[in-house]
Amino acid sequence: MYEALMTEEMKPWRDLLLVHKFAVEEIKTKLDILDEEFRNIHDYNPIEHIRYRVKKPNNIIKKLDRMGFEPTIENARMHISDIAGIRIICSFTNDIYHVAELLEKQDDLKVVLIKDYIKEPKANGYKSLHMHIDIPVYLSSGVVPTRIEVQIRTVAMDFWASLEHKIYYKFRNKAPSKITEQLKICANMISILDERMLDIKNEIGSLDLEDETLTKDVISEIELSDDSESME
Repeated sequence: MYEALMTEEMKPWRDLLLVHKFAVEEIKTKLDILDEEFRNIHDYNPIEHIRYRVKKPNNIIKKLDRMGFEPTIENARMHISDIAGIRIICSFTNDIYHVAELLEKQDDLKVVLIKDYIKEPKANGYKSLHMHIDIPVYLSSGVVPTRIEVQIRTVAMDFWASLEHKIYYKFRNKAPSKITEQLKICANMISILDERMLDIKNEIGSLDLEDETLTKDVISEIELSDDSESME
């Protein structure tokens, strides 16, 4: 992609995309470390998988046009927060907030804005947690604070959003009302599914805790019995 941007006219766009690519690589390293830590040290990993992308110049220009701005580098930097995007897929809704909290604790990341479409879904039923984050990119010329968008959602939410995205582009945001109604119904069903799956996870956790308590009680009884025999 970047070879096609080597003309003098396109170099500013190349530089913009490169900086955002570096920003993605910076945060990818942070997420890979968290992912590896959870997989190897902790009993449970809240991260299912992660996807990354940097918008192409023509998509940036189209978005600026939809927003009513001239297609300039300055407007792209000022008005588009998702030139670089990261999507984190989790198993359960409480994992979403856990991962978001872990990102907020990173000292060199600055959370600029959080849009919680889980607690307040969009009108079409869309659910996800969006975070606009500034991350420093260290170049030879100095530090460049670069904004990226992080979307965190469950597997079920991601499945729905993927289908809705395909329909949006097929009908150019003019889908038949029957389809939009069915999508909204599916969004509600997915919300119920996420809630029930979380209930199952919590119930399993409670059973594990009961088993652990029971095991400790049995061990304590055995130890007390051994102490009594040694005193006779």
